[in-house]
Amino acid sequence: MTSKPKQRTLTRSGKDFAALEIFPDFPPRDDMQNSIHLDEPASQAALTEHLGNYETTIVLSEIPVRWTPNQSRGHRIPDLLVAFNINRSQAIWQNGYSIRDLGKPPDFVLEIASVKTAENDYTNKRVDYANFGIPEYWRFDPTGGQRYDAALAGDRLVDGTYRPIEIVEITPGCLRGHSDILNLELCWEHGRLRWYDPVAQRYLMTYAEQRQARMAEQQARIAAEARVRELEEELKKREQN
Repeated sequence: MTSKPKQRTLTRSGKDFAALEIFPDFPPRDDMQNSIHLDEPASQAALTEHLGNYETTIVLSEIPVRWTPNQSRGHRIPDLLVAFNINRSQAIWQNGYSIRDLGKPPDFVLEIASVKTAENDYTNKRVDYANFGIPEYWRFDPTGGQRYDAALAGDRLVDGTYRPIEIVEITPGCLRGHSDILNLELCWEHGRLRWYDPVAQRYLMTYAEQRQARMAEQQARIAAEARVRELEEELKKREQN
């Protein structure tokens, strides 16, 4: 059971949001897919860092979207949402994404296939996200298409209608599609969701990869410092002789 919408009367980050309606709290979903494919590999954190502009860019999971906070029906809660050039503090304050109050729809949404919601994601949600005016809608199925109609699919809004984005098989088991909105490649790689930067020609790193990179840097620094000490000792010996 959800709580009724209410109004807050405080301010945050120097902004007065007292007159804005807020979203009710929605029950959490018992779905591990976000944890496996977004949280554990740190996709959301990597995207946030990559896209930058923290005050005006939203990269969030499980945030409700609808035209207005008190709309009685028609909300959607994408697994991942990205929006540019909006008041991030306002969205956080309102406990959701109000298209009316923020002045524009989200720019990008992603759904990850789960047993309970899979068919709804590529049918009803596809219609709703198009009606919201969301420029890109992506779907990722870790099972390779057993739950969705495809392992990886993307849609781009053209004249109010979603048109499929080309998905290319790079190698067996590796699919990619280009997001114009994010200027990144979304990748299905043997059931894993990856993000590839075509400009830098590298993947956005997972937590494990970031940790390995830090360890490699630390080891290289320790080795360099040890070598400096060795050279200093050799120089001292030469001076003494």
